[in-house]
Amino acid sequence: MSLLNKLTKITSRSQKRVGRGYSSGKGGHTVGRGTKGQGSREGNKSPLWFEGGQLPAVKKYPMIRGKGRFGSLQNTAEVTLSELEKLPVKEVSMETLKLHKIIEKGFKKAKIINTGKLTKPKKVLGIAVSAQARQTIEKLGGSVE
Repeated sequence: MSLLNKLTKITSRSQKRVGRGYSSGKGGHTVGRGTKGQGSREGNKSPLWFEGGQLPAVKKYPMIRGKGRFGSLQNTAEVTLSELEKLPVKEVSMETLKLHKIIEKGFKKAKIINTGKLTKPKKVLGIAVSAQARQTIEKLGGSVE
């Protein structure tokens, strides 16, 4: 096998300059702009989404505009019992979950689910709890309000 294809390049070619005549390799009459129309003229500053006066797709399909519109769909955070175990406090509320960075600040609701093990009694205030997680918390002497 030849070693020529493994050698590093020591030369580089500059980019072709358009509109410098036919002999430049990329040039001559229209220089890659097409023949007629707004895009072929000098000083064309039409925006990328412009569709010739037709209603742009950005306005036609407003649901496609961005992911930020759907933040309200994921407004309930899941908290496991093993995450509750790590908390140094006995009373658990939304504020304490956000303070100890168990859930992100954007969440408005949370639900405790029965995943992992809990060994310490906890008092849960104002958070939804699944039925099995409620049994586990109350069995250890904690309470759910």
